Amino acid sequence: MAQFFSVHPQNPQPRLIRQAVNMVRDGGIIAYPTDSCYALGCHLDDKQAVERIRAIRGLDARHLLTLLCCNLSDVSRYARVTNPQYRLLKAATPGCYTFILEASREVPRRVQHPKRNTIGLRIPDHPVVQSLLVELGEPLLSASLILPAAERPLTNPLEIREQLEHSLDLILDAGVGGLEMTTVIAFEGDTPEIVRLGKGDPARLGL
Repeated sequence: MAQFFSVHPQNPQPRLIRQAVNMVRDGGIIAYPTDSCYALGCHLDDKQAVERIRAIRGLDARHLLTLLCCNLSDVSRYARVTNPQYRLLKAATPGCYTFILEASREVPRRVQHPKRNTIGLRIPDHPVVQSLLVELGEPLLSASLILPAAERPLTNPLEIREQLEHSLDLILDAGVGGLEMTTVIAFEGDTPEIVRLGKGDPARLGL
Protein backbone atom coordinates (compact mmCIF):
# COMPACT_ATOMS: atom_id res chain seq x y z
CA MET A 1 0.00 0.00 0.00
CA ALA A 2 1.33 3.41 -0.97
CA GLN A 3 2.59 5.87 1.60
CA PHE A 4 1.12 9.37 1.38
CA PHE A 5 3.23 12.48 2.05
CA SER A 6 1.74 15.99 2.15
CA VAL A 7 4.46 18.28 0.80
CA HIS A 8 4.50 22.05 0.55
CA PRO A 9 4.12 22.97 -3.15
CA GLN A 10 6.66 25.81 -3.01
CA ASN A 11 8.98 24.77 -0.17
CA PRO A 12 8.88 20.96 0.02
CA GLN A 13 10.13 19.54 3.30
CA PRO A 14 13.70 18.19 2.83
CA ARG A 15 13.03 15.20 5.10
CA LEU A 16 10.11 14.06 2.94
CA ILE A 17 12.06 14.63 -0.26
CA ARG A 18 14.93 12.47 1.05
CA GLN A 19 12.51 9.71 1.98
CA ALA A 20 10.92 9.85 -1.47
CA VAL A 21 14.29 9.64 -3.20
CA ASN A 22 15.32 6.69 -1.03
CA MET A 23 12.17 4.89 -2.17
CA VAL A 24 13.09 5.56 -5.81
CA ARG A 25 16.60 4.23 -5.24
CA ASP A 26 15.11 1.13 -3.62
CA GLY A 27 12.99 0.35 -6.68
CA GLY A 28 9.81 2.20 -5.74
CA ILE A 29 7.33 4.00 -7.97
CA ILE A 30 6.16 7.44 -6.87
CA ALA A 31 3.37 9.74 -7.98
CA TYR A 32 4.44 13.37 -7.85
CA PRO A 33 3.42 16.83 -9.11
CA THR A 34 4.99 18.61 -12.07
CA ASP A 35 4.36 21.95 -13.74
CA SER A 36 1.93 20.24 -16.13
CA CYS A 37 0.17 17.34 -14.42
CA TYR A 38 0.90 14.60 -11.90
CA ALA A 39 3.32 11.93 -13.08
CA LEU A 40 4.68 8.51 -12.20
CA GLY A 41 8.41 8.19 -11.64
CA CYS A 42 11.07 5.55 -10.98
CA HIS A 43 14.81 5.00 -11.22
CA LEU A 44 16.15 4.87 -14.76
CA ASP A 45 18.13 1.67 -14.19
CA ASP A 46 15.36 -0.30 -12.46
CA LYS A 47 13.89 -2.59 -15.12
CA GLN A 48 11.15 -3.97 -12.85
CA ALA A 49 9.96 -0.50 -11.81
CA VAL A 50 9.86 0.59 -15.47
CA GLU A 51 7.69 -2.41 -16.33
CA ARG A 52 5.37 -1.58 -13.42
CA ILE A 53 4.88 1.95 -14.78
CA ARG A 54 4.15 0.57 -18.25
CA ALA A 55 1.59 -1.82 -16.73
CA ILE A 56 -0.16 0.96 -14.77
CA ARG A 57 -0.31 3.14 -17.87
CA GLY A 58 -1.10 0.31 -20.29
CA LEU A 59 1.91 1.20 -22.46
CA ASP A 60 3.91 -0.99 -24.81
CA ALA A 61 7.60 -0.63 -25.66
CA ARG A 62 6.86 1.76 -28.54
CA HIS A 63 5.59 4.45 -26.18
CA LEU A 64 8.42 6.70 -25.05
CA LEU A 65 8.86 7.38 -21.38
CA THR A 66 10.44 10.68 -20.39
CA LEU A 67 13.59 11.56 -18.51
CA LEU A 68 12.97 14.47 -16.19
CA CYS A 69 16.22 16.37 -15.89
CA CYS A 70 17.37 18.96 -13.40
CA ASN A 71 19.17 21.12 -15.97
CA LEU A 72 20.63 21.27 -19.48
CA SER A 73 23.81 19.50 -18.38
CA ASP A 74 21.72 16.40 -17.63
CA VAL A 75 20.00 16.68 -21.00
CA SER A 76 23.38 16.84 -22.76
CA ARG A 77 24.51 13.72 -20.91
CA TYR A 78 21.51 11.59 -21.86
CA ALA A 79 20.87 12.89 -25.40
CA ARG A 80 22.92 13.86 -28.44
CA VAL A 81 22.21 17.57 -28.77
CA THR A 82 23.41 19.76 -31.63
CA ASN A 83 24.11 23.46 -31.15
CA PRO A 84 20.85 24.60 -32.81
CA GLN A 85 18.87 22.13 -30.69
CA TYR A 86 20.66 23.30 -27.55
CA ARG A 87 19.76 26.94 -28.25
CA LEU A 88 16.09 26.03 -28.59
CA LEU A 89 16.14 23.94 -25.41
CA LYS A 90 17.81 26.78 -23.53
CA ALA A 91 15.06 29.18 -24.64
CA ALA A 92 12.28 26.82 -23.56
CA THR A 93 13.51 25.43 -20.25
CA PRO A 94 12.52 24.99 -17.55
CA GLY A 95 8.94 24.62 -18.70
CA CYS A 96 6.12 22.42 -19.95
CA TYR A 97 7.91 20.98 -22.96
CA THR A 98 9.08 17.45 -23.73
CA PHE A 99 11.80 17.13 -26.37
CA ILE A 100 12.32 13.94 -28.35
CA LEU A 101 16.02 13.61 -29.07
CA GLU A 102 18.52 10.95 -30.06
CA ALA A 103 19.45 9.02 -26.93
CA SER A 104 23.07 8.79 -25.80
CA ARG A 105 24.78 5.64 -24.55
CA GLU A 106 23.78 6.59 -21.01
CA VAL A 107 20.17 5.61 -21.76
CA PRO A 108 19.31 1.88 -21.51
CA ARG A 109 18.01 0.51 -24.81
CA ARG A 110 14.86 -0.83 -23.13
CA VAL A 111 13.56 2.73 -22.52
CA GLN A 112 14.48 4.08 -25.94
CA HIS A 113 12.17 3.95 -28.95
CA PRO A 114 12.87 0.45 -30.35
CA LYS A 115 13.45 1.67 -33.93
CA ARG A 116 14.50 5.31 -33.69
CA ASN A 117 16.75 5.15 -30.60
CA THR A 118 15.16 8.30 -29.24
CA ILE A 119 14.12 9.37 -25.75
CA GLY A 120 11.87 12.09 -24.37
CA LEU A 121 13.53 14.63 -22.07
CA ARG A 122 12.29 17.64 -20.19
CA ILE A 123 13.27 20.11 -17.48
CA PRO A 124 10.22 20.79 -15.30
CA ASP A 125 9.52 24.08 -13.57
CA HIS A 126 8.08 22.91 -10.24
CA PRO A 127 9.75 23.13 -6.81
CA VAL A 128 8.75 19.62 -5.69
CA VAL A 129 10.10 17.74 -8.68
CA GLN A 130 13.18 19.97 -8.86
CA SER A 131 13.89 19.10 -5.21
CA LEU A 132 13.52 15.41 -6.05
CA LEU A 133 15.95 15.72 -8.95
CA VAL A 134 18.55 17.61 -6.93
CA GLU A 135 18.39 15.05 -4.10
CA LEU A 136 18.48 12.10 -6.54
CA GLY A 137 21.43 13.55 -8.45
CA GLU A 138 20.25 12.11 -11.77
CA PRO A 139 17.16 12.16 -14.01
CA LEU A 140 13.90 10.50 -13.03
CA LEU A 141 12.23 8.21 -15.54
CA SER A 142 8.66 9.36 -15.82
CA ALA A 143 5.24 9.06 -17.46
CA SER A 144 2.20 11.31 -17.14
CA LEU A 145 -0.36 9.89 -14.72
CA ILE A 146 -3.16 9.13 -17.12
CA LEU A 147 -4.78 5.70 -16.83
CA PRO A 148 -5.68 3.42 -19.76
CA ALA A 149 -8.81 4.57 -21.61
CA ALA A 150 -8.90 7.84 -19.61
CA GLU A 151 -9.14 11.14 -21.48
CA ARG A 152 -7.45 13.23 -18.80
CA PRO A 153 -4.68 12.69 -16.26
CA LEU A 154 -5.45 12.10 -12.60
CA THR A 155 -5.06 15.46 -10.88
CA ASN A 156 -6.26 15.01 -7.29
CA PRO A 157 -3.83 13.19 -4.95
CA LEU A 158 -6.74 11.74 -2.97
CA GLU A 159 -8.15 10.27 -6.17
CA ILE A 160 -4.70 8.94 -7.07
CA ARG A 161 -4.55 7.19 -3.71
CA GLU A 162 -8.07 5.78 -4.13
CA GLN A 163 -7.29 4.28 -7.52
CA LEU A 164 -3.62 3.35 -7.25
CA GLU A 165 -2.71 2.86 -3.59
CA HIS A 166 -1.98 -0.83 -4.21
CA SER A 167 0.10 -0.15 -7.33
CA LEU A 168 2.39 2.63 -6.05
CA ASP A 169 4.91 2.97 -3.24
CA LEU A 170 4.44 6.68 -2.54
CA ILE A 171 2.15 9.58 -3.42
CA LEU A 172 3.47 13.10 -2.94
CA ASP A 173 0.49 15.37 -2.31
CA ALA A 174 1.24 18.99 -3.21
CA GLY A 175 -2.38 19.89 -3.87
CA VAL A 176 -4.56 19.44 -6.93
CA GLY A 177 -2.49 19.48 -10.11
CA GLY A 178 -3.12 20.55 -13.67
CA LEU A 179 -4.95 18.76 -16.43
CA GLU A 180 -2.77 19.71 -19.39
CA MET A 181 0.19 17.61 -20.43
CA THR A 182 3.37 18.98 -21.94
CA THR A 183 3.87 20.19 -25.47
CA VAL A 184 5.99 17.56 -27.24
CA ILE A 185 8.65 18.65 -29.72
CA ALA A 186 10.49 16.17 -31.94
CA PHE A 187 13.54 16.95 -34.03
CA GLU A 188 14.24 15.84 -37.60
CA GLY A 189 17.82 16.96 -37.64
CA ASP A 190 17.76 20.51 -36.30
CA THR A 191 14.17 21.17 -37.42
CA PRO A 192 11.65 21.09 -34.54
CA GLU A 193 8.18 19.65 -35.09
CA ILE A 194 5.22 19.83 -32.73
CA VAL A 195 4.06 16.27 -32.04
CA ARG A 196 1.54 17.19 -29.34
CA LEU A 197 0.27 20.63 -28.40
CA GLY A 198 -0.06 20.92 -24.64
CA LYS A 199 0.52 23.44 -21.90
CA GLY A 200 3.82 24.77 -23.26
CA ASP A 201 3.32 27.73 -25.61
CA PRO A 202 4.96 26.95 -28.99
CA ALA A 203 5.48 30.69 -29.53
CA ARG A 204 8.24 30.51 -26.91
CA LEU A 205 10.07 28.26 -29.37
CA GLY A 206 9.30 30.43 -32.37
CA LEU A 207 6.90 27.81 -33.76
